Amino acid sequence: MFAEASLSIWGWGGLGVVLFLVTFGPFAIFYLAFYIFCFIGGGFAVTLLYGKINSEKHLEKCEHSYLPPTQIGILKTLDEMKLEMKPIKIDRRLTGSSFIDEPLQQVIQFALRDYIQYWYYTLSEDESFLLEIRQTLQNALVQFSTRSKEVDWQPYFTTRLVDDFATHLRVFRKAQDRLADREDKQRDITEELVDSFFEAEVEMERKICRDVVCTSHKDEEGFLRDLCELLLYLLLPPGDFHNKNMRYFLREVLARGVLLPLINQLSDPDYINQFVIWMIRDSSCNYEAFMNILKLTDKPAELEAVKDKVLEELQYLRSLDTAGDDINVIKNQINSLLFVKKVCETRIQRLQSGKEVDALKLAANFGKLCVIPLDHILVHNIALQFFMDFMQAAGAQAELFFWLTVEGYRVTAQQQLEAMQVWQRDGKKQPSATKGLLKAAALGVYEQYLSDKASPRVQVDEVSVTKLGEKLQKDDPTPEIFDEIQRKVYDMMLRDERYYPSFKQSPLYVRMLAELDMLKEPSYRGSDDGDGESFNGSPTGSINLSLDDLSNSCHDESMHLHAFISDTGVCNDHGKTYALYAITVFRRNPDGSEDCWKTYRRYSDFHDFHMRITEQFENLASILKLPGKKTFNNMDRDFLEKRKKDLNAYLQLLLNPEMVKACPTLIPYVYDFLENKAYSKGKGEFARKIDTFVNPLRSSMRNMSNAVKALPDSLAEGMTKVSDNMGRMSERLGQDIKQSILKVPPLLPKSDIDPEHCRVSAQLDDNVDDNIPLRVMLLLMDEVFDLKEKNQWLRRNIKNLLQQLIRATYGDTINRKIVDHVDYLTSPEQVADYVKKFRDSYWPNGILAETPPRRDKSIRMRTRVAAKTNLLGIMPDELKHIIGADTTRKGILRVFDMFQYQPMNRRLVYVFLEGFLETMFPQYKFPELFVKLHSRSPRIHRYSQKLKSSSLKR
Repeated sequence: MFAEASLSIWGWGGLGVVLFLVTFGPFAIFYLAFYIFCFIGGGFAVTLLYGKINSEKHLEKCEHSYLPPTQIGILKTLDEMKLEMKPIKIDRRLTGSSFIDEPLQQVIQFALRDYIQYWYYTLSEDESFLLEIRQTLQNALVQFSTRSKEVDWQPYFTTRLVDDFATHLRVFRKAQDRLADREDKQRDITEELVDSFFEAEVEMERKICRDVVCTSHKDEEGFLRDLCELLLYLLLPPGDFHNKNMRYFLREVLARGVLLPLINQLSDPDYINQFVIWMIRDSSCNYEAFMNILKLTDKPAELEAVKDKVLEELQYLRSLDTAGDDINVIKNQINSLLFVKKVCETRIQRLQSGKEVDALKLAANFGKLCVIPLDHILVHNIALQFFMDFMQAAGAQAELFFWLTVEGYRVTAQQQLEAMQVWQRDGKKQPSATKGLLKAAALGVYEQYLSDKASPRVQVDEVSVTKLGEKLQKDDPTPEIFDEIQRKVYDMMLRDERYYPSFKQSPLYVRMLAELDMLKEPSYRGSDDGDGESFNGSPTGSINLSLDDLSNSCHDESMHLHAFISDTGVCNDHGKTYALYAITVFRRNPDGSEDCWKTYRRYSDFHDFHMRITEQFENLASILKLPGKKTFNNMDRDFLEKRKKDLNAYLQLLLNPEMVKACPTLIPYVYDFLENKAYSKGKGEFARKIDTFVNPLRSSMRNMSNAVKALPDSLAEGMTKVSDNMGRMSERLGQDIKQSILKVPPLLPKSDIDPEHCRVSAQLDDNVDDNIPLRVMLLLMDEVFDLKEKNQWLRRNIKNLLQQLIRATYGDTINRKIVDHVDYLTSPEQVADYVKKFRDSYWPNGILAETPPRRDKSIRMRTRVAAKTNLLGIMPDELKHIIGADTTRKGILRVFDMFQYQPMNRRLVYVFLEGFLETMFPQYKFPELFVKLHSRSPRIHRYSQKLKSSSLKR
């Protein structure tokens, strides 16, 4: 029974296996095993997950079992608040002008994106904080905009800004003077200059010294934090300001993220030099100014940088494969570069060897200098200044002042007599007191200089003085009544060894030549250094015409110059068509060698040159005749050929040996015109418009009239009564004398404080209604060109010329023009343009600009040379005629040197910032605040101790 059952099981089981294998195949067993494994594993996983979830819930209940149950009301309130939250609405109006608001909103958006959002989103995704920050910034900008609209910016731009700059320049000049006087220069020159600068600032400001802020990075950050916190107090709503987290956050962003980088950039000397070049980018590079800069620089690094660039250009030009006419152009360029290379090498050698000499001392030892006739000196503003100083030192100022006074009397008397003749011819009633006033004026001149009471008295023979006195008592005065004695005084000044002959041998004469730009540095051609390459360009130039050459050109008849126009062509430059004349020049040197070069000039250059020499040498006007202009068909070939012949005849007459012998001082002007360089015109359209006022060598009558109108105090005080009496002769002359002749910048009453130790504006009386632009120009010119070192005669003469310049150019509308210009600069359109430029410079194409890498030293040095060249090149010749060429160069280079020291630049930036804040918030005590912030300097305490000790000694 059991066996049958077992057989039945195995039978049926075997049958099932066979049927399974037949039905599902031989690998079905493996599939079955896999299914069973998956079933068991899935059940295990479900059981484990279910247990884990139940365990976490149980543990959570156990962990929070000790806390009291949360109230249902608080949870409900929080849920309702989340449901009721609405987005913050921000008013995008900031300044009230859509022109400004749109770019300003973009700046705010970019600033938040690049300075806050990039790190904030790593902490939180809540937008409310960013919206609050934006709202706070906009509130501050609204307050700032509202306040700026209420401010009158005209006094700030026309007075405060200029005064701050001029005072900064005065402090720098005092620091330079102190450094020049020191003999024990052991430290670095830059450190000593910076120390001297801030010492001078203490003496100027007395209670303020910004040395700590400008030299210590840590103290500068602290100062900016204090300043920003104060601004936030003024601009933010009270709720936002009292939020410490918000206030500190904004303070750090403004101080370290905005102001500090901006001040670093504005005070960087290299950035300032690039900005100067960009500002005057429209002016063409002046070759003569460039060579003067190379001659005057005392930085070997600048010369090395220029030399390296020259070598690079030479290598490029020599690698060019040219033929035909192009090869001549390349050769001329190579010759010019070789000359510049020679100048740099010679200058470097001098600086490194310590053999640098003062050009004035060198010239004084030459013995041969260009001779300026006395009659030219007496009618030239600059030359007369030096001769006046010499005569005062020699105790003979009475003779010179008498000669000038008589010139002025003659001019005024002629004007009055001509006016009387006009009145008689027109049948008008003439003033009855005219002759009496003329006689009183003549007697005043006699009493001032020739009578026994005169002190000092003009030394002339008694017979002539007695004869003149009798004539004044009996006859009516004439313009020529003083001519005989004036002629004798002139002959005495000319021939007496104490006067003009001694003046030609004095250092003042050499300085006069330097101011007239007739003193040149010795030639570089005599140097032994440099390579042996020769060049065939112009061997002479304004840079390398030596004193020996100049003196020979004035005195040596063996030097010959020959020039003729060899070709004529028509050029087209930017749509302007003009004729160009090629001049071939030959010069035979004293050693028998001959130089040859070509130079190119336009007719306008000839015209300008003719104006110069005929003004310098009046007798040439009747001899030299320049071909006239032609308005139409002036490019016609026949006309150009005729003009070429006429100009050639003009050149031959100019270079005639008899002409050279008669006018030896004409040769330097001819050399300057025929040099192989761009001709620097002395007369532009503006110059021709005001030629009557700024021409340095006009007729003696006009110049002496101007000269006498601005005599020094010793003479002007003695002639006040005479001038007043003559002023009554006619209403026109009286107004001219009172308004434009005797009016000088009003000065404050004298005090115990040295004017050099106070701000520039402290010397002007604000209660006097003076011409704003004239005051600004005088302030700047006084400090830039150090005109206080000049005598009072020159300062008054300069003021008189400036007054006439302003009136000739703008008339009485100059104040209105300045107000309109300030309004234009602060108009919504201009402010929007400033914001756009700021946005585009910091976020070009909407992307934050990368910090530019520091430029290579050689590039920075070449930038310095380019900036100095541009500054010197834009100075008009009219300015040189007024104050002197050497003074102009020194003044411009002083301004440039001032910007080459970063601590001093930081000081100027902070001064401008402080002035801006004091103007923006006049109702708050910003001046007292700045005194407290800057009084932490140790120099303040040392200066206070010094004042106390000096007061005790008294």
